[in-house]
Amino acid sequence: MTTLTRQDINFGQVVADILCEFLEVAIHLILYVREVYPSGIFQKRKKYNVPVQMSCHPELNQYIQDTLHCVKPLIEKNDAEKVVVVIMDKEHHPVERFVFEISQPPLLSISSDTLLSHVEQLLRAFILKISVCDAVLNNNPPGCSFTVLVHTRDAATRNMEKVQVIKDFPWIVADEQEVHMQEPKLIPLKTMTSDIVKMQLYVEERAQKT
Repeated sequence: MTTLTRQDINFGQVVADILCEFLEVAIHLILYVREVYPSGIFQKRKKYNVPVQMSCHPELNQYIQDTLHCVKPLIEKNDAEKVVVVIMDKEHHPVERFVFEISQPPLLSISSDTLLSHVEQLLRAFILKISVCDAVLNNNPPGCSFTVLVHTRDAATRNMEKVQVIKDFPWIVADEQEVHMQEPKLIPLKTMTSDIVKMQLYVEERAQKT
């Protein structure tokens, strides 16, 4: 049995690996459930022991992977506050924002043998919530698109321009209209607290979508 502590050099990497793998599955599922793309481009897979829908579209998959590859170093350093999946109408105004709030609590030590199974159980609950979230959300207008935003802590923001993990995939400041939504309805979906990460997922939904 091995024990991880926050001082371990690979601790942040372990958290980042787990979260980025989860976020990839979550983003695909959000795009499927909220019908941003036709259901025909998705295939049923199994993750965290529950069925999920994953895109088969190479360009879409590459965009999601590249995005998360750039998010990973920020999560590793505990610099990412929120990862937000923004669904926008044809005019590029947000209709929904799926907000993943992330923080890493102080950690003394934890057995890595029990770590993964415990966290996997918690992440499974998030996936199950996302898969039925259309029951609490109104239909989106046709022709929607999406983008992924990352809210960083202040210290990280100053270094963002220096960090370009993937060539030709730079970080840019988000367009104001992608960030803000007028009088959104807030719908909490799930919260988890574990020894390695705290995460909250909620949706901001625009009152009038059409």
